[in-house]
Amino acid sequence: NVTAVLEFKLLGFSSNPYCQILLFVVGLVTYSLTILGNIIIISVVTLKPQLHSPMFKFLQNLSFLEICYTNTIIPKMLSILLAKRRSISFSGCMTQLYYFISLGATECYLLAVMAYDRFLAVCQPLQYGVLMTDEFCVRLAVGSWVTGAFTGLLPCLMVSRLHFCSYNLIDHFFCDISPLLKLSCSDTAVTEAVIFILSLLVISSCFLLTLVSYLLIILTILKIPSASGKRVTFSTCSSHLLVVTIYYGTMIFMYVRPTYNLSSELNKTVSVFYTVVTPLLNPVIYSLRNKAFKKALKK
Repeated sequence: NVTAVLEFKLLGFSSNPYCQILLFVVGLVTYSLTILGNIIIISVVTLKPQLHSPMFKFLQNLSFLEICYTNTIIPKMLSILLAKRRSISFSGCMTQLYYFISLGATECYLLAVMAYDRFLAVCQPLQYGVLMTDEFCVRLAVGSWVTGAFTGLLPCLMVSRLHFCSYNLIDHFFCDISPLLKLSCSDTAVTEAVIFILSLLVISSCFLLTLVSYLLIILTILKIPSASGKRVTFSTCSSHLLVVTIYYGTMIFMYVRPTYNLSSELNKTVSVFYTVVTPLLNPVIYSLRNKAFKKALKK
């Protein structure tokens, strides 16, 4: 008694119309600021030759990724807050799931690469120009995008091959792994195990690499004799580490678990952090706390 599901219905957040209007306004403002902030970063780095360093090239990649990532989730979220018809086709749902996973994985790789770049710049400044060449920088950036694109293929393929019965209501604001697994009337044990192992390998390894890089940076900063130098460098690195911790913390909580039986409200709340909050914070933390970028922006 398995019927082919041609579309899903996203339930979103609240059924209260006033609450939905408030969430729509907050979401629209956040979306606009995220897109605007990341476009400004890409434009300023492109127009100013003094910012054509590996660090800012990686930042450009991260900003472009955040634009793509945000456009994958938030426009559909805003539409279901006001629209009476909250449906998304099966193919559209699987497409959204693929881009969500692949772009999320690419962000993990880019954050790890950016942490490694800062490690070389702070801990090995004399060798930085030799180690982080333009060619190596391009290889790291392209490698992050390509690896991220392949990372999203297997989970999306396995979820798309599950059977979905006539009940097609997704208690979420986008097509995420957890609500789709709950909705399926197939045996999801193998799919859950594969996604858990893949998430463990990708998220945990990237987080550990990023964390180790920043810890080594902090240890190097502590050796700086100048108190003002310590304060400025530590302030920048601690801000980066805070954003990384928020992003990885929520991702690990959601996906590095053997089962996906979270309450729908907790699922949606945690998801807001890595789909809405982090893309908004990244341009602020990684650019506006940098003196060279602020100087270029003023010019």
